[in-house]
Amino acid sequence: MNITRDIRPVTYLKSRAAELLNQINETQRPVIITQNGEPRAVLQDPISYQNMRNAIGILKLISQGEANIRDGKVKSQEDVFKDIEVTLKEKLK
Repeated sequence: MNITRDIRPVTYLKSRAAELLNQINETQRPVIITQNGEPRAVLQDPISYQNMRNAIGILKLISQGEANIRDGKVKSQEDVFKDIEVTLKEKLK
């Protein structure tokens, strides 16, 4: 990915918004919008944005799981299945 091709000034966005949106949705590459030469925003298609959010959510869960392991907040597989079995039996009564 060559990100330098996907950097545009805000004036480009103002004058060619529809064209830029078509490009983003066709290529699924984000575009960085600059103002006074500084990066100010990133435009991204909705599917790529949702995929990124999902990936971040998964990474967050992994990180929380690793923290639980470090803190000793773990259960053996056997204990988990016993708890599930007890819970199911109680619900079937």
